[in-house]
Amino acid sequence: MEQYVQDTLTQFRQLVRKISSYGEALALMGWDLRTGAPRKGAELRADTIGVLATEHFKLSVSKEMGGYIEILSRPDVFEQLEDNDKRIVQDVRKEYELNEKIPPEKIQKYSSLTTHAQTVWEEAKHNDDFKGFEPLLSEIVAMKRDFIDYWGVKETRYDTLLDMYEPDLTVAKLDVVFDRLKARLVPLLEKIKQSAHQPDNDFLKQQYDIGQQEKIGHLLLKEMGFDFDAGRLDESVHPFATGLNPGDVRITTNYMPEDVMSAIFSSLHEGGHALYEQNISHDLAGTPLATGTSMGIHESQSRFWENVVGRSRSFWDRYYSDLQQLFPEQLKEVSLDTFYRAANRVENTLIRIEADELTYNLHIIIRYEIEKMLFNEGLDVKDLPKVWNSKYQEYLGITPPNDALGVLQDVHWSGGDFGYFASYSLGNMYAAQMTHTMRKELPDFEKWIAEGNLLPIKEWLTDKIYKYGKSRTPSELIQQITGEDLNPDYLADYLEEKYNEIYHLQTSN
Repeated sequence: MEQYVQDTLTQFRQLVRKISSYGEALALMGWDLRTGAPRKGAELRADTIGVLATEHFKLSVSKEMGGYIEILSRPDVFEQLEDNDKRIVQDVRKEYELNEKIPPEKIQKYSSLTTHAQTVWEEAKHNDDFKGFEPLLSEIVAMKRDFIDYWGVKETRYDTLLDMYEPDLTVAKLDVVFDRLKARLVPLLEKIKQSAHQPDNDFLKQQYDIGQQEKIGHLLLKEMGFDFDAGRLDESVHPFATGLNPGDVRITTNYMPEDVMSAIFSSLHEGGHALYEQNISHDLAGTPLATGTSMGIHESQSRFWENVVGRSRSFWDRYYSDLQQLFPEQLKEVSLDTFYRAANRVENTLIRIEADELTYNLHIIIRYEIEKMLFNEGLDVKDLPKVWNSKYQEYLGITPPNDALGVLQDVHWSGGDFGYFASYSLGNMYAAQMTHTMRKELPDFEKWIAEGNLLPIKEWLTDKIYKYGKSRTPSELIQQITGEDLNPDYLADYLEEKYNEIYHLQTSN
């Protein structure tokens, strides 16, 4: 490598590391704000985050950065770089070209706005007060529409937002995938509704001590390989994961005394995100590659651990006795089969994060369609509750009795994360497709789960996915692992096989 190229690369890496350090500090303050920071300090904290986010932004679009990108992107220089450095240059260049035209003061205003909005959202959800939250949400949507103009409109305005979370994803592609999935899942849902073999889950709605729930959550996280020396578990209004670096990954759950399964599944879900972040190669630390390659792939891991593993019969063959020991009064008369079927009961519910594997995808499609309306059709924020309730009635046959159980249930919009929701269903599809390959390559897959021997599964995922961070694209990963592009039929096959057995559909009239 020529000396001037080496010198430029060294300086570029130093600037990238500095930007990463700002990002880590911002993530830490955001985590603190959502897990117990004093409420009276929230507004000033939002201002502080806005200032630091602006400095972070300025560094990423500085003339210094532009100069490094220009040199390192030249074909004769680029070919001299190692593979990871090539990926870093490409990633930084994409962000630079997207954001260099946005005035820094807009970034500061937006960062302060969304940070403050997340605190207000928590209060609005608690108080069932959409009107109190509406002005902030309207401002966030207006600023997001403004940013789309800076970033450049793709095939549609909403495509620009989708690409932020899943590279090259478009409305045209996603509509086809969702239509294929609905064509298989809607008839399956109808058969389930008509089945005479409906699981009883009343015993899950008793009072379950939160302290005991914490014990089972910690046990399961340890068993799946979550490193508590490189992470922690806390409580928040809405469960989430924050990867500060591979040695510090923080997750939260939400305990509900009347629903023992909610915290268990959310802990497994966020634990899946954490395993991804904790097992990224340390060689990538301090670079833009030290994170998941896309939200769809990230969600594939959370959904894999929550659903494919955590809702399986094999998993509860091993761990149901532990749960019974923690809750002997509630579960002493409940057989393993009854419990397993109850944990997988399909029913139309209002809350996305509490939905079963099958109807969950309908919750996502509702949000996807509403977001398309916001950015492609000019839907007004004040009309969101009406549209939300209408779509819940259309897709799930239920209408939220209030906005706390409806349009206010998710944190995502308060943080400006429009375009994110589709990643959840993509994650389900990726997970099913990867699991199909995993079962072939790990013939003891079910046996290991039934024994509580989960670490070989984690190691397979580390070797195939986690260690690469963002140094492989989603399409490269799914091709590398399964030998084909994303195929929604694997998810439909998995769900049909599972629920045919649980609901005895082959024998139902």
